[in-house]
Amino acid sequence: MTAARVLLDLDDSYARDVPGMSLPWSAAEAPAPRLLVLDEELAAELGADPAALREPAGVSWLVGNGLPDGVTPTAQVYSGHQWGVYKPRLGDGRALLLGEVVDTGGRRRDLHLKGTGPTPFSRGYDGMAAVAPMLREYLMGAAMHALGIPTTRALAVVATGALVERDRPLPGAVLCRVASSHLRIGTFQYAAAADDPGMLRALADHTIARHHPEAADAARPYLDLFRRVVDVQASLVARWMLVGFVHGVMSTDNTTVSGETIDYGPCAFMDAVDPATVFSSLDDKGRYAYGRQPSILQWNLARLGEALQPLIGDPAATEAVLASYPDTYEHHWAAGMAAKLGLTGPDHALGTDLMALLHAQRVDFTTFFRALAAGTARDLFLDRDAFDAWAARREAALPPDRARVASDMDRVNPAVVPRNHVVDAALRAAEDGGLAPFHRVLDAVRAPFEERSGTADLARPAPLGAQPHVTYCGT
Repeated sequence: MTAARVLLDLDDSYARDVPGMSLPWSAAEAPAPRLLVLDEELAAELGADPAALREPAGVSWLVGNGLPDGVTPTAQVYSGHQWGVYKPRLGDGRALLLGEVVDTGGRRRDLHLKGTGPTPFSRGYDGMAAVAPMLREYLMGAAMHALGIPTTRALAVVATGALVERDRPLPGAVLCRVASSHLRIGTFQYAAAADDPGMLRALADHTIARHHPEAADAARPYLDLFRRVVDVQASLVARWMLVGFVHGVMSTDNTTVSGETIDYGPCAFMDAVDPATVFSSLDDKGRYAYGRQPSILQWNLARLGEALQPLIGDPAATEAVLASYPDTYEHHWAAGMAAKLGLTGPDHALGTDLMALLHAQRVDFTTFFRALAAGTARDLFLDRDAFDAWAARREAALPPDRARVASDMDRVNPAVVPRNHVVDAALRAAEDGGLAPFHRVLDAVRAPFEERSGTADLARPAPLGAQPHVTYCGT
């Protein structure tokens, strides 16, 4: 078995099209790589042989070692506003772009390795990653994909056989991430700040060709590119809100121009509804709280508009596109909420009033919608008169076929999401070498709309009185 068989046909169009935005670099040697988990369906989608990836040469390739001649991984550079503070030079501090592959559907996808050691962009960090955070990103990407939310996905997690020094020694790992690209708002910020007028144009042209080819035929291609990024990101954050997902660190370097969710660090799913919900250990002011995600995204998009301004050349036109964001977001959110409630069309007031009621009554977000379809939602409320008043308004807006309404709702409202306490328990077991709990959770979140026997414990929120869930920037 040779590495060349495993590698597929890797390309490096980004490095060719946009020189100066990445550096050739090599992964650290993994002393004893061992495959922990492999998404065989995704491997086949990419055109890879899953059996070959499980062979020693394939596992070595998944950590960036033993690559054949002609394959040169690169570390990408970008800027970013983190917690509102501009950082002019960030980049892949512990990751490498292995290359690009055209999958079996004709789509160009990045293969990106995370946890491969320090790069010139590491800013003093060790560039390594630990098993538990990499498994967490694998699980979260799989769950979001199953929910129909655009996302990066993980092909594999490989234990390196090395220890990573954190507050205690932890087993090291590398994650192989698949994305339509790793182009971020921060990528445009870096190009715009560079002393090279052609770099920004080359980046924008590459992005149009790769993600938004329709913009090439527009009268003002770069303005149309901005408009399309606004739309795909408005749609994405609306989908997050509709499943109670909290990203945790919505910095501009974690906001893609493709409209995919990226970087599952301190992310989690909200239990009881509360707009102030945060999970990140660093977010003491709630900048990236659940309820602030739509407005933070608009702030990020404003930074993209600024970066593109030298190409657009019309501040008023850029501002007009940005000003359309709130209506675009509300359109996506209201349409999604209508589907969750079984309505035939959007009813913004009914949806927003429901969220206020769920917050006031501290009702679990995921449980509510399945209970509403089953006719048992009233039991979740202490103030049942308040629920009855809202439910009467919804009842008047429903189509007559109630059985069809319930089945349609169950197709869009998950029965199971990655519950925070469940994920944490599975990851603790994985650190000790036991992957069975992780695979049990993974199997459940890959079929989120199914109610399976024996998985009720995975669908329940954290017990009353449980400590607040806290996540860290470990991925």
